[in-house]
Amino acid sequence: MTSAQLIAACLVVPAAGAAGIALAGSWPNLRESVTLGTAALLLACVLGLLPTVLAGGVPQLFVLEMLPGIALGFRVEPLGMLFALVASGLWIVNSVYSIGYMRGNDEGHQTRFYVCFALALAATMGIALSANLLTLFVFYEMLTLVTWPLVTHHGDNEARKGGRVYLGVLLGTSIGLLLPAVIATWAIAGTLEFTPGGVLGSASSATLGLLLALYMFGIGKAALMPMHRWLPAAMVAPTPVSALLHAVAVVKAGVFAVVKVIVYVFGTGALAATTASDWLPTVAGFTVIAASVVALRSDNLKRRLAYSTVSQLSYVVLAVAILAPLSVIGATLHIAAHAVGKITLFFAAGAIYTAAHKTEVSQLDGIGRRMPWTMGAFAVGVLSMIGLPPAAGFVSKWYMLAGALQAEHWVAVGVIAASTLLNAAYFVPIVYRAFFRAPQGKAHGEAPPAMVLALLASAGATLALFFFPHVPLALARALPGG
Repeated sequence: MTSAQLIAACLVVPAAGAAGIALAGSWPNLRESVTLGTAALLLACVLGLLPTVLAGGVPQLFVLEMLPGIALGFRVEPLGMLFALVASGLWIVNSVYSIGYMRGNDEGHQTRFYVCFALALAATMGIALSANLLTLFVFYEMLTLVTWPLVTHHGDNEARKGGRVYLGVLLGTSIGLLLPAVIATWAIAGTLEFTPGGVLGSASSATLGLLLALYMFGIGKAALMPMHRWLPAAMVAPTPVSALLHAVAVVKAGVFAVVKVIVYVFGTGALAATTASDWLPTVAGFTVIAASVVALRSDNLKRRLAYSTVSQLSYVVLAVAILAPLSVIGATLHIAAHAVGKITLFFAAGAIYTAAHKTEVSQLDGIGRRMPWTMGAFAVGVLSMIGLPPAAGFVSKWYMLAGALQAEHWVAVGVIAASTLLNAAYFVPIVYRAFFRAPQGKAHGEAPPAMVLALLASAGATLALFFFPHVPLALARALPGG
């Protein structure tokens, strides 16, 4: 297949898979086989593009002219390649996990669940491969809409309330802030194409600062405070939704868009020559610390993980806002490192709920003795979140810290150091409780095998990215400013 055909396949395969899942809904085994087959085929299509991008090529596909001079277009540059690899690879793992979770908890509306998942991956591919701001905006909105049924899956009052917050914050920020920023970019630059070095060179420092604020807070999926409330609200969803869409696809669409806009719309060099972005590291640093403090005070395990995600996302924003080459590399690597580490933690939380029906940190005494594989994988995810070897988070944090030192940005250095201690403070006690306290309650074993297999696979990926970071590192280094 040609590169253009592979790009088209990355968009069509998950959409066609959603149709196949719907048709197979009356036969659960067939439905889930279609899900797994679609996920595997999507990963194969994404991998087909990788050699060309690593060799310096930029595959592209333009479909139609949406507005005069603006096409619905797709272009595969290194950042988008990395995001597409992460999302498509983890879809397979999450699909295996979902089969165990949905059956183990006898969840309803399973066909709708798998259909929406596939559509969400189609939207994610559109975001990852977008060639311009308008294409990104279209698929960004699509991702919000197709994931709303997943957030409200249980259909109770709590789910509906969480869904209202989810839609309200994400649609409100994108329509009220992001869309005006896109229109203003078109008015100033005459183009919406993602261009190495940026397209806003003619704008004044004040204009750049205002536009940057519209983009940073308009990209609500990046969860910069105070635009973060949707993420903990979305934790009412089933754990597989929390795991992939709110540890990988949705939140990563947010920080991906932040990095993409700073690198390809503003340009790191152009921003560094002005004072337009001087405020952003402070806002990102505040989010990192404040969310960590909330996580530290949260007893509910999924809530603690949710606020940990808010904090970890702002690592990416902080690192790219430093505008140093090494920190841009660190921000890019953290998209992958956080994805594999955090999905492992959510998988473990779902496994604990399925096997032991426990949701609070205070209930986890001795659970590592009854669920050693699950809590062993959880410990690997914890190492990555803290940023300790031999886990992927160490590599990305190393580059972030090196970039902050390179730029002599002492506030960022302090934030990274303080948040690392806070990460340890709210994660290490969970591991200690699990393995070094006596078990409570009725005896139980591990969750269903499909769930355990998936969480071991994601924990393995977290370790593998520490020892073999070559592909994501090559993609990160190929970014302009990286």
